[in-house]
Order: sequence, then structure tokens, then C-alpha cells
Amino acid sequence: MEFKELKNKSLSELEKLVTEYKAELFSLRFKNATSRLDKTHQIKEIRKNIARVLTAIKQQENATKGGK
Repeated sequence: MEFKELKNKSLSELEKLVTEYKAELFSLRFKNATSRLDKTHQIKEIRKNIARVLTAIKQQENATKGGK
């Protein structure tokens, strides 16, 4: 998911996305540990998506607090 798509979402939607991505990351890590994950690059992609969503959340929080 691209960052410009995330900027249009509400705070509750972003928090829900973080929860979903973290659950998916847990599942991928478990599959990787049991040697059932073929596409190991997915772990890296999910970690980047989580970081993007957390950045969008932080920006929205700062905007509502009157920050930069």
C-alpha cells in the first residue's frame, strides 16, 4: 500500500490496518520458522507496510495536536 493512500484514511482505519499487518507478520514468521514459507520477501514488505501506517498515524496525531 502506498503512503498517499494512507493519508486519506481515518485514524481508526489506520489502527485496524496495523493490527491486521501485525497478525499477518506473525503468521509469516511462524511459517518461515517451520520452513513452509516460499516467498520470504513478504516479511520485509509487511514490515515496511507497518512502518508506513505507523508514520501516517503519527502524522495525523501531530496534526490534531497542532504540531508540525
